[in-house]
Amino acid sequence: MAITAEEIETLIRGTFPDANIQVQGDDGQHFAALVEDESFRNMNRVQQQRAVNAAIREKLDSGELHALALTTRAPE
Repeated sequence: MAITAEEIETLIRGTFPDANIQVQGDDGQHFAALVEDESFRNMNRVQQQRAVNAAIREKLDSGELHALALTTRAPE
């Protein structure tokens, strides 16, 4: 079953409710996302991306989501 960009955004928003989230991709498996959240302020990039990956772990582990290129940052 293919996943949609909207579903990915909903999963991420469950962990980061106030984040600016933009998800792109339309082939059902490969996506790119920008996640900008204040909670990232004191984290390095690896920690930020691990936090987002934890929010979507079930879809990654099941193979429903094959790839998500992440850009993460704290708001300027």
